[in-house]
Amino acid sequence: MKSYKKILLTLLVVLCGMGVANAQLRFGVKAGLNLNSIHLNNAAANFGDDNKCGYTLGVMTEFQVPLIGLCFDLSAMYTRMNTELTEEQKDMNIGKDFLEIPLNIKYKFGLPIVGSIISPYLLTGPSVAIKLNKNEKGPDAIQTKGVQAVWNVGVGVELVKHLQIQGSYGFGMNNIAKHWLETANVKAKNNYWTVTAAYLF
Repeated sequence: MKSYKKILLTLLVVLCGMGVANAQLRFGVKAGLNLNSIHLNNAAANFGDDNKCGYTLGVMTEFQVPLIGLCFDLSAMYTRMNTELTEEQKDMNIGKDFLEIPLNIKYKFGLPIVGSIISPYLLTGPSVAIKLNKNEKGPDAIQTKGVQAVWNVGVGVELVKHLQIQGSYGFGMNNIAKHWLETANVKAKNNYWTVTAAYLF
């Protein structure tokens, strides 16, 4: 019985080792555009927002589980988000620079015949954006918190095993308002669309 257990344990170790060896770990570069919108609560109804286009660029790595289409995608991105708020006919630009770290789970659909040329996929996962510049000072300054968190959902397509094009929407998960003029009880969440292209080596 002990010999049987040893053989079984050895087979499991070998299979796990084969799985790690066959797993795909790839690195690449990624860039794209974003369009963000600040979602305000009723206490801040006197504010309006003006969506503007920003950009994102950085590096990524993708780990694919052997034999199935499940992948894990981790990126480190420099992201510029541009948005303007208006209050009493006064424009206030709160565009900020961020280090954004999204971690997505992907599922790639294997297509017969054309699978090596085109593979669609779904993605979801959290993203944390760390603000790189300081808040503006002054009684009229709009201040936001240093860390923003969103949950991404999206779709994409991989072409010729290297080029990935995807679109996602990030749902803001935390209140980013720190100090917004003299308005009390302001709650704000940052939601944004992102479209990127990545090349994996």
